[in-house]
Amino acid sequence: MDLAAFRALEPFCWRAPSAHNTQPWRLRYESGAIHVGWHAAHTLPAADPTGRDLRLSLGAFVETCLIVAADAGLRLEFIASFDEQHRQVGRLRPARHRYPTPFRTTDVWQRRTDRGRFAAGPEQQTLDAVDSVARQAGGGLLAVPYPDRLGALLRAADRRLYADPAVVTELRRWLRLDPTHPSYHADGLNDRCLALSRPAATGLRAALAAYPLLRRLGLPRLLAAADEPLARGGAVLVLVGPADLDRPGQVEFGRVLLRVWLTLHTAGLAAHPLSQLIDVDATRTALGALLDVAPDRLLHVARVGRPTRPAPRSARRLGTV
Repeated sequence: MDLAAFRALEPFCWRAPSAHNTQPWRLRYESGAIHVGWHAAHTLPAADPTGRDLRLSLGAFVETCLIVAADAGLRLEFIASFDEQHRQVGRLRPARHRYPTPFRTTDVWQRRTDRGRFAAGPEQQTLDAVDSVARQAGGGLLAVPYPDRLGALLRAADRRLYADPAVVTELRRWLRLDPTHPSYHADGLNDRCLALSRPAATGLRAALAAYPLLRRLGLPRLLAAADEPLARGGAVLVLVGPADLDRPGQVEFGRVLLRVWLTLHTAGLAAHPLSQLIDVDATRTALGALLDVAPDRLLHVARVGRPTRPAPRSARRLGTV
């Protein structure tokens, strides 16, 4: 295997999505293989206690590596060997053929999370296409009905998370609300990607700094009410997995999720994750009831639509190509 050739492609691979943009993955090069694992310091034990978002992110990273390698003419395949104790998901190794995919490195590079305004939601043809991607893996993709009820669930989920000091502490660690932050161009959630104006970013930073005092005075409710993402348009889609999906299976569905996102991207659409809806038990159960799906099958939620303007590119530790 030409390890140097793949190393040169790593900045493209780092465009994979991850919760809070923590970029948890790591690569370890050995003779004949590239081992894929994760850094414990780049996980979210408070906001993602089950590790679902972590495993989806790792799967998305694996799929990104395979797409980028295939587009460069490298023949790689992924051999899964999930190991929680040693924080490993598997390895990339030489294959006889290039990985079959309709996507290109340009799709990976240009895909962005978009928290801005959407002019319209996905057309039925696109909904059918992404549902087909999920169904090939034993899952499905559902549009959420009753947007008024969904808004109430979203506010309830935000209130519950903002009321948890551990979640807020973790969020503060990954927020980059000032361009002078030392990691502003490396990782995390910066003000531009959160679509915050300078006054709004300053206000949020001040509110979270005073969180220990203001939490008892109603700050969680105020923070939850400060943003209305559903008012910015689009449709809310939910990725549904097979029943009894285990942890290695969630990694595989991270690969499915990346294919879904790239299918949306090539149709001119963007996605804004709303994972809080399934991070909170009560709203997860309520959302499952709305969809008539077992709550433990809900893997990912996002607002999807056609952006009205280009979204800023999120930061990456490997940003030079």
